[in-house]
Amino acid sequence: MTEQPKRAPLPHEFHPQVPSFTVVSEDFEAGGVLDDAQVYAAGNTSPHLRWEGYPPQTKSFAVSCFDPDAPTGSGFWHWSVFDIPVSVTELPTGAGSGKFEGLPEGAVQVRNDYGTKEFGGAAPPAGDPAHRYVFTVYAVDQEELGPDSEGSPAFVGFNLRFHTLARAQVVVEYAAPAEG
Repeated sequence: MTEQPKRAPLPHEFHPQVPSFTVVSEDFEAGGVLDDAQVYAAGNTSPHLRWEGYPPQTKSFAVSCFDPDAPTGSGFWHWSVFDIPVSVTELPTGAGSGKFEGLPEGAVQVRNDYGTKEFGGAAPPAGDPAHRYVFTVYAVDQEELGPDSEGSPAFVGFNLRFHTLARAQVVVEYAAPAEG
């Protein structure tokens, strides 16, 4: 019997506890598997996300996608966007493209770990156990978080640690088949 590798903690286990709210997607079910459209080599398309139940004092939102299981020692940021106006509670499929179509005016995307300012789809090593992809929506206590588009997802996360009123997340998985 082979021992399963230990799974990395989810990204928010190190942050202060905050209330939660609801996020759903038309492109996947919580606990399910990412569609090929959200895979780097197949579609590289950000999923639809819709949220509700956030605190009334929310002034903006941020959205991220993180793979804690990436073989990097620090996970892998697939998407980080913030300064989404509080009037926007849904992003359509494809909103995270590098063309910024579908993102509301004023929203800011920073480089993902692929080095591009857009959603970067799943791309775990072939044959790895399924990786978890954590899509998180943050309810933020200010209209502008502070970083600009040259910041890193880690710097955005640092700022979110101090300005998050509530958090909603959905976790899905994807595994690339072993080659040969």
